[in-house]
Amino acid sequence: MRRLLIWLVALAALLAAPAVGRAEEKVPARIVAIGDLHGDFGAWEKIAREAGLIDADGAWSAGDATLVQMGDITDRGPDSLKIIRHLQRLQEEAADAGGKVIVLLGNHEAMNVIGDHRYVHPGEYEAFRDRRSESRREATWKANKENLIAFYRQADPDLTDKEIKAKWIAETPLGMLAHRRAWMPEGELGRWAAGLPAAVQIGETLFAHGGLSEEFTREPIEAINERFRYALGPAPLTDRAILEDPLGPLWYRGNVMREPVAQPSTPTEGDEVASQSSEPRPGRAEELGLVLSRYGARRLVVAHTPSTIGIVSDLDGKLLRIDTGISAHYGGSASYLVIEGEAVRAFRREVDGSWSAQLLPKSSP
Repeated sequence: MRRLLIWLVALAALLAAPAVGRAEEKVPARIVAIGDLHGDFGAWEKIAREAGLIDADGAWSAGDATLVQMGDITDRGPDSLKIIRHLQRLQEEAADAGGKVIVLLGNHEAMNVIGDHRYVHPGEYEAFRDRRSESRREATWKANKENLIAFYRQADPDLTDKEIKAKWIAETPLGMLAHRRAWMPEGELGRWAAGLPAAVQIGETLFAHGGLSEEFTREPIEAINERFRYALGPAPLTDRAILEDPLGPLWYRGNVMREPVAQPSTPTEGDEVASQSSEPRPGRAEELGLVLSRYGARRLVVAHTPSTIGIVSDLDGKLLRIDTGISAHYGGSASYLVIEGEAVRAFRREVDGSWSAQLLPKSSP
């Protein structure tokens, strides 16, 4: 019954609003795509300026171009909130200039919403610190003192109340409570994340953070996006399993590498999903060809799986991998992709600080 409800909600949304990138929409003359940023504002700013997206003051300067940021703004670096605020500002400025800024939903945004904080950088908590942070933390301790004491004594019955409070304070840095409140489904950033598409089509190009599996592309793009909007919603009994589905567009690596895929399970360390499947699945080329044909597309752009050697064109130009480990956490090269008509170019920042451009092979229709 719950699956039927999700489908009916998605169908209603599909009929009520046009899907992004339908054939009748004008394809922008210039599309810029940027991969995972993981809290590195400096890298984001360098790329945006080099790509002509922003001016010296950080304002939108790309006219009617379209920017697609591929998700995973959060975690691993300190400045995710700063990047989010900048992108939100650019969305308004781009719209005024006839352009567009699209931010995709990444698996790390979804993880923050569902309370998986394994990869949150201390600086991300610090970004939420304000003059009320200390009093807010003290009030939280007082309101939950008995439960917290009981919890800590399960591991060590000999801890005193004072020791437990000190331990909890150490594990609850200032800003953490506000960060977690903001990312809850009903919080400001939780609601922002729910509004992000999991997949987008612009002309003949598909974009998805992780990838697009055969199983997930048996319905229109907007129906897929509506399923994720539902899963990120604030209702307490919402089924959120799709957010961790290894075949879903947030986690899928099957377009990049062929490994067995199982039913949805909790992601493991390093964003990998341990999986096994008894059912045979199509090979990479066969699957991608099928996915592209369903939407009348020529190529799929993905992030999520880092390639520190730079942007990779694979499967005869039908698959473009643009997560190059941009953030300082990975130490990869800054990069961005530009699609202008038939020309697709990969840009990369070299060790000496200069930028190089590579014209990528054309994908066959």
